[in-house]
Amino acid sequence: QVQLIESGGGLVQAGGSLRLSCAASGLTLSNYAMGWFRQAPGKEREFVATISWSGHNTYYADSVKGRFTISRDNAKNTVYLQMNSLKPEDTAVYYCAKTQAGVVVATKAAAFGSWGQGTQVTVSS
Repeated sequence: QVQLIESGGGLVQAGGSLRLSCAASGLTLSNYAMGWFRQAPGKEREFVATISWSGHNTYYADSVKGRFTISRDNAKNTVYLQMNSLKPEDTAVYYCAKTQAGVVVATKAAAFGSWGQGTQVTVSS
């Protein structure tokens, strides 16, 4: 059974940093591109960042570019999202997701086949 488990969320002041982790079980993450999405209350889920299976290609939403960094450690079967200079508008539940087989890299939710349960990030002003 495929499981993606996020951790590292919490409450932080504006300007602070958090590092989210997404650990996988039941599959080998190195075979897949991975992504992070987020959903704020009353809003649709939105793309945050994605990384190719090799880690050589990354893409970011304009709203987080220059502040967030996605990375992966295939030996640990884990993907990370380093979030710096956090803003109150970054407050959301953050989800990690695995692309479907054969997808090289993706920014659309439809390309992702498995999702974690989410971790709450709250940024206070």
